[in-house]
Amino acid sequence: MTIKVLVVDDSALIRSLLGKMIESDPEMSLVGMAADAYMAKDMVNQFRPDVITLDIEMPKVDGLTFLDRLMKARPTAVVMISALTEEGADATFNALALGAVDFIPKPKLDSPQGFNEYQDLILEKIKSAARAKLLKAPQIPATNAPKSSIKPALSQRTVNTQLVAIGASTGGTEAILYLLQQLPAVMPPIVITQHMPAGFTRTFAERLNKLTRLKVKQAEDGEKLLPCNAYVAPGDMHLEIIKVGGSFKAKLSQGEKISGHRPSVDVLFNSVAQYAGANATAVILTGMGKDGADGMEAIAKHGGKTFAQGEQSCVVFGMPKEAIKRGVVHQVVELPQLADKLLNYLASLSRD
Repeated sequence: MTIKVLVVDDSALIRSLLGKMIESDPEMSLVGMAADAYMAKDMVNQFRPDVITLDIEMPKVDGLTFLDRLMKARPTAVVMISALTEEGADATFNALALGAVDFIPKPKLDSPQGFNEYQDLILEKIKSAARAKLLKAPQIPATNAPKSSIKPALSQRTVNTQLVAIGASTGGTEAILYLLQQLPAVMPPIVITQHMPAGFTRTFAERLNKLTRLKVKQAEDGEKLLPCNAYVAPGDMHLEIIKVGGSFKAKLSQGEKISGHRPSVDVLFNSVAQYAGANATAVILTGMGKDGADGMEAIAKHGGKTFAQGEQSCVVFGMPKEAIKRGVVHQVVELPQLADKLLNYLASLSRD
């Protein structure tokens, strides 16, 4: 079935570029292009698009206000077109909290190669959005969690020796927030790879730091991974772990893309399997594609524990499905119960 796409952007140049990209794909149909929210509202009612690309910065009514109204009146898969600035990143994560499926920075026009790569990426994101499940916003709590309201339930030995690794893609920013909000302040080190371009991951980490009990930051090369802390892979950088003496440390690199991604979940998980082994717990969340399945298999073979998000709570049941198909997932758990299952497992280690 042809994917009907509506482009909403106040820039005539961006509308034209996105329109040509969409029209170049036989699986898509460009049903309209709107310069502002008022035009977009009429086109949504007229054409009932499957996917909308939406600019955040628009005159009259901004993209966030339009998105909020859209998701209440006629929920539609939306891919945000975001400015690569700190303000743009903040607005992007607010958009994802409101129900947008995914986002992509505005295109760079400085080279043919960059243009072609952008075209491939935006078309992939539109197709992914068309298959995504639109989850209601209340499922992801947006309240600021107090930093010290939960007493630690894990032994000091578990906190000091274990490592938790999380991988996600489409829909992952809100799923990771939801999961981390349910965890106590005292945890083993947590390493996170979320498919995300450079320029957004620092803001993402800062958002997680504000809204969870954990200390969350963007990972830095060579830093020691400490309990009670979570580390987010920087955009366009692979995050791995290594072990120096008795301590885990972060290693960043710009190696080849794996499964089309940098950072790659497989790169992180494979390093976790190698250096943490049976002391590792891996969690694979919502996302398109198969990135992470190889790494989950490696962690399971090395004696680590593996969890996958269940289909009902996934925006896109791709990455968890691939790992489950291989038979390397020990527990499949829907997002609302995932933190409890994870904590129960880690607490059981404390009793051993």
